[in-house]
Amino acid sequence: MTVPVHLRTVHPRKLAAVRREVAPNEVGSAWGPALAKVWEFIRKQPDLWTDGHNVFVYHHANEPGAPLVCDFGVEVVRSFESGGAVHETETPGGEAVVAVYRGPYAGLDDAYAAIDEWTTASGRESAGLSWEIYGDPTPDPADTETTVVLLLAPRP
Repeated sequence: MTVPVHLRTVHPRKLAAVRREVAPNEVGSAWGPALAKVWEFIRKQPDLWTDGHNVFVYHHANEPGAPLVCDFGVEVVRSFESGGAVHETETPGGEAVVAVYRGPYAGLDDAYAAIDEWTTASGRESAGLSWEIYGDPTPDPADTETTVVLLLAPRP
């Protein structure tokens, strides 16, 4: 499946998140417990969340196969005091490549492949951060939307 990609200017999104350092192949088992802590925290904070999405921010490692620093979070509408493992953070703003993928989560690699193809063809480089914005689940996984964003390094 080819996923269309677009060059966009993205703006910061405020998040309540739990940070974890995980091996690249362990993200799938790490996000659930981390996100559960975020939602437990949010439910105790009046008016912190209205309708924001789950957002996972990945701080890319410099060495292949090295652990990733991941912020597993939820979009929130205001600043807050950190509590336990939950802290305030945000996605960065700037120039980014954005791919909107529709389908089951198992196919998200298609979005990353499309972004990699775009960056190679355009001669652009990653700024070392990417994130996934998870749309609302749908009854048919083929209709579920996930947005993948790769922040680009400034042009030389």
